[in-house]
Amino acid sequence: MHQLSGLDATFLYLETPEMPMHVGALHVFELPAGFKGRFVTALRAHVASRLQAAPVLRRRLWWMPLNMANPAWVDAEPEMKAHIVEVRLPKGSGQAELELQVAALHPVLLDRKRPLWRMHVFDGLAPSPAGLRRVALYTQLHHAAVDGQAAVALANVLLDVTPEPRSIEMRPSRRKKTFEIGMTEMLRGALASQAMKVAQIVRELPSTVGTLKDAAVGVVSRSALLGGKAGPSNLTLAPRTSVNVSVTATRAFAAVTLPMPEVKAIARAHQATVNDLVLMVCGSALRRYYAKRKALPRKSLVAAVPISLRDAGDTSADNQASMSLVSLGTHIADPLRRLAHVKAATAAMKSSMGSLKSILPTDFPSLGVPWLMEAATALYGKARVADRIPQVANLVISNVPGPPVPLYLAGARMLTNFPTSIVVHGLALNITVQSYDQSLDFGLMADGQAMPDVRELADAIAIAFDDLRMLGAGNEAEGDASLVRLARRGLSQAVGAATGAAGKLAQQAVNTAMRSAVSQVTGATRAKPAPAKKRPG
Repeated sequence: MHQLSGLDATFLYLETPEMPMHVGALHVFELPAGFKGRFVTALRAHVASRLQAAPVLRRRLWWMPLNMANPAWVDAEPEMKAHIVEVRLPKGSGQAELELQVAALHPVLLDRKRPLWRMHVFDGLAPSPAGLRRVALYTQLHHAAVDGQAAVALANVLLDVTPEPRSIEMRPSRRKKTFEIGMTEMLRGALASQAMKVAQIVRELPSTVGTLKDAAVGVVSRSALLGGKAGPSNLTLAPRTSVNVSVTATRAFAAVTLPMPEVKAIARAHQATVNDLVLMVCGSALRRYYAKRKALPRKSLVAAVPISLRDAGDTSADNQASMSLVSLGTHIADPLRRLAHVKAATAAMKSSMGSLKSILPTDFPSLGVPWLMEAATALYGKARVADRIPQVANLVISNVPGPPVPLYLAGARMLTNFPTSIVVHGLALNITVQSYDQSLDFGLMADGQAMPDVRELADAIAIAFDDLRMLGAGNEAEGDASLVRLARRGLSQAVGAATGAAGKLAQQAVNTAMRSAVSQVTGATRAKPAPAKKRPG
């Protein structure tokens, strides 16, 4: 019996009609020339051919008696027509129509009597610039089944690196399929599992307490909340904003793409990481969004940032992640100072979490937990507790590394990979980012009442990136101009040492040449950069 871990099951207990707990992505695909028929038919056949290599797609929940402990996974045969459905859009639809469809479909809960996944194929999109037919795909996968890295591993099974689907060697499984679990096995298995988890906690308690003590001392010493002045602090109460409210059963979604090569180049120029740049542009966009509404808090906004606890090479389909906090520096007007603040904040977070990663739990005893968590979740939402209590974070920002090469699904080339994630009470905005090919794709999911104009925030991310481009161009221009001035000074001194008419003629020639060089440098650096891409549509 494979019982869900404590962390996996938590996503089931937290789920309500207002808080669906599935993740996924919005993709746009370009079909190959000459493709005929319905892509949904080709996709169903393709997924069916890969099912044996994707166990997460062919299992469902089996609940314990009286819901006294975490449920278990049992085998299931998914019905392709129920899990992969087609949605017809008006002819010539584009990005705006897709975002509205995702916003409408995301609040719909997955059927717990079936495997916890669904795919929606959108037909009717405008053709690509090359005149090829395009379709879109919105995927839903319950967070109880996968985290971000496990979803990437699943994508590696379904997607190919060439238009021609690869042949996957399927070894027949010798394991006997279990479609249901008897009462005796459930009780014996659940009790044995709980006893083992309690014993493990007791065994590891001394080292855990020591690690927690050391980490707490380090965090508090850097915290402005308790008097620290060393630098940006992530341990602080977040200011209240329009997205720190109880969520409803409506959603708003928007997406934006940034060019990955430029993101990496700017990060290198500022001795930052790609993740630093992601947090910086998100913070800059939030600063612009709230300043426009005269609602920018004086304190910095704080992001809840998931961190992976997964060991290298681990592709198991479960959740192995925790959450950390990073100050975004939204109270700082100067972009370069804001970036420096984010770099310092992420460094402090990594320093604090590095020692804790080994002891953060992803599993724990669950006897009685389902009743307690489901009751607490229902009460928390109905009483709108999130509207009144202080928050430690304002939003979630997650950055998941993705494939660096173009990928194909059932012969169609994937053009975009916009993540769609979860919002919860108190955190009504989630920005999830995933790299793909030469792009960095942002998916912004918000509560439909807290931030119905999330498209404006997505546009602000593109503007923030353009501002970063200009900062890079300005630094480059200043450096080039300095080199020109030094060269002019050196040549002028050399020529000035010459005597007679020849020296004067040479001086004039040098001045003319240097004026031309300065004009070319300043003209090139003032050229307006291309805007950040928004794809498709």
